[in-house]
This record gives sequence, C-alpha cells and structure tokens, in this order.
Amino acid sequence: MDPKSPKQIEDRVWEVIGSTGICMMATRFPGGLRARPLEAHPEREQDAIFFLTDVRGLKDDEIERQPEICLTFVDPAEKVYLSLSGEAVVTRDIERAKSLWTEKERVWWPGGPEDPNLRVIRVAPSRAEMWDGPASSAVAAHEFARAWATGEKPNLGEKRKVSVDLD
Repeated sequence: MDPKSPKQIEDRVWEVIGSTGICMMATRFPGGLRARPLEAHPEREQDAIFFLTDVRGLKDDEIERQPEICLTFVDPAEKVYLSLSGEAVVTRDIERAKSLWTEKERVWWPGGPEDPNLRVIRVAPSRAEMWDGPASSAVAAHEFARAWATGEKPNLGEKRKVSVDLD
C-alpha cells in the first residue's frame, strides 16, 4: 500500500464506516467485555457516530459506568477491517432520534422516535486501526503465489494496517 497521509487515512475510515452500516460495539461489564451488533449512523461533520438503542438493554448502564468503547466494522467484499476506539454517551435525544428514524425501527419502538424506551448513543471516535486488504481475488492469489515461491508471508492485511488518531 502506498503511504497515505493522516487525512487520506481518515477519509478512508469514514468511507468504511458509511459503507458498512453495521458494526459490533464492545462495552465493559463487571464480568469482562461484551459486543453486540448495532446500525451505525456516521456524521463526520460532527466527528460522531450515532446509534439507536433501548434503555431496557444493558449497554446504556455499561456505557455510563465505563464510557470507553470499541467499534468494529468489517467489509468482506472490500476485505477491510476497522477497529475504532472512542468514548460513548447515552442520551434521551428525541430530535436526534427523529433524524435517525426509519419505519423499520417501529418493530423495536412502537411509540416512534418519542418512545420512552428509545435512547441515542453518541460515539466520539478517538483512534482508528484499519487493515485494508486487497479487495481483488487476483491480488490475493498473487500474494499467495508470491509467498509460496519466496517463503515470505503474503501481504493480505497486516502490512496494509494503518492507524490514525481522530481527535
């Protein structure tokens, strides 16, 4: 991978967040760590990712006790893997819920964006680590062939790893 500027890496990070849609959010609880899938709503101009969540779950309590979280995004077609560290806050923000709302959410919150169980999680990402592997099967095949011929490891991601601070 050609060396990229922090700005180019940050652009790619936000592109991956936007194109992937679903991520795993890991939070801490007294027994360790737990992760669950959530639909991400990135808003780069605010340097934030928003999620709709239910107050009856555990993640709001976990975030209140320990706001540092980890988000992981995977795009198998692009062979890109993204880990974001950041800080989360849970709010009862009806206006933000309205802006994120689609009718499919009504299954979870029959009262709509004003449902008393609906909450909004705002994540401010602070660090990104991304493994941006070759999306092309031909490139991957070439890397395996080269590795077999030379005895070196194939470059399928680790050498393509980049990190950037987002704050």
